[in-house]
Amino acid sequence: MTQFEITIRNGTIVTPQGRRRADVGVVDGRIAAIGKNIDGAAREVDAGGLLVMPGGVDTHVHLMDPGDPTREDFPTGSAAAGASGVTTIIEHSHGRPVRSVEQLKEKAAYLADRSHVDFGLAAHAWPGEADHVAPLWEAGVSFFKVFTCTTHGIPGHDAGALRTHLTATAEAGAVSLLHCEDESLTAVAEEVLRSEGRDDGGILSDWRNRDAELVAAAVASLLVRRTGARATIAHVSNPEVASYLQAERERGGRLNAEGCPQYFLLREDEALEQGALRKFTPPARARSAADEEEMWTLLRRGILTHMSTDHAPSTLQQKNAGSIWDVHFGLPGLDSTFSILLDAAARGSLSYEDVVRVYSENPAKIYGLDDRKGRIAVGRDADIVLVDPTAQRTLSNETVLSKAGWTPFDGRTVTGRVMQTYLRGELIAENGAVVGERSGSFLPGAGAR
Repeated sequence: MTQFEITIRNGTIVTPQGRRRADVGVVDGRIAAIGKNIDGAAREVDAGGLLVMPGGVDTHVHLMDPGDPTREDFPTGSAAAGASGVTTIIEHSHGRPVRSVEQLKEKAAYLADRSHVDFGLAAHAWPGEADHVAPLWEAGVSFFKVFTCTTHGIPGHDAGALRTHLTATAEAGAVSLLHCEDESLTAVAEEVLRSEGRDDGGILSDWRNRDAELVAAAVASLLVRRTGARATIAHVSNPEVASYLQAERERGGRLNAEGCPQYFLLREDEALEQGALRKFTPPARARSAADEEEMWTLLRRGILTHMSTDHAPSTLQQKNAGSIWDVHFGLPGLDSTFSILLDAAARGSLSYEDVVRVYSENPAKIYGLDDRKGRIAVGRDADIVLVDPTAQRTLSNETVLSKAGWTPFDGRTVTGRVMQTYLRGELIAENGAVVGERSGSFLPGAGAR
């Protein structure tokens, strides 16, 4: 008889295909058996009345470490991830971008004992450095982050530079994450707004405007198809952008479209009152409940292929430290995203099967982690979250574990709560707090495997 290290009993396992009552047995950190009445465990956990779901796989995270750890570091950011039900992240920090194999190795070594969850690392693409793509991919980066506009101090790619980069990734078999805003349009808008002396929150939607995102996404998605590359369009903010991506996908483009909670739940006009607390880019676009529901529909239908946080925190003090033109872009999100998705399922905007698909299975597949992550299945890592689907709580600044210390969803009541998080069979978080030592490991990307 197999001696299981831990058996999770009596829970309802959720997969994208459906749900079933079964036990899960774990050996050497991996799921070894799924079935009824599994015996022979050193430790048993009763999951009666709970959903058994795979840990979240959040593939767009900025922990600023190394870089600017006053905003966030790996210990605090990964604690927020684990406590919220996320067991795998892919991280890239703009403050100290990875551009070479040596920088990747240095960063992975530095982070060896700093994470509560497993993590991959992305590289930044740099115009004129397409020859770095193949070596970095073979060394284990998870993807290449590409900007089409200069942001966070990272230079943007025009169409020519983007085509060169995508051709290199197609040849190497690599994947890219594309931030799409047309720099010529944002520059013209900025010039006009500054000439008018504007520094109110309303500049955000005029400066980082809808046309800038749409033009860049349309060009990028066309080039992805024409080069035969694989890419994700990051943080798709509205249905019009999604429609262009879907059209290119139907023509054969190997494109994914990433959603983030801020484009489902935050409104464009909130920036008028909240100012820098709503400074992220692209900014919120929703203007009505109908706009929000259309985004949920796109996620349900698979036009938006998966969810990520784009966790890019700053403290409240940092957000209020100067002109809205000068303070950091970005929002904290790791503390809240899993809860928001569970609440969407409780409300009927998604199913629990959808939650697993868009926040576990699909992102693991897209970035080559699905041999270990993203599913409750024999042979996969025992990254498991136990969820009470009926428990209610109120998201609050006071309970945020991220160094940011706040959430844009402060005061929002949600239904569904992660009760326990297991990483490779070990309990790493319970009732909203991390437990035990940091045990997260670096996950080399698909090119290194």
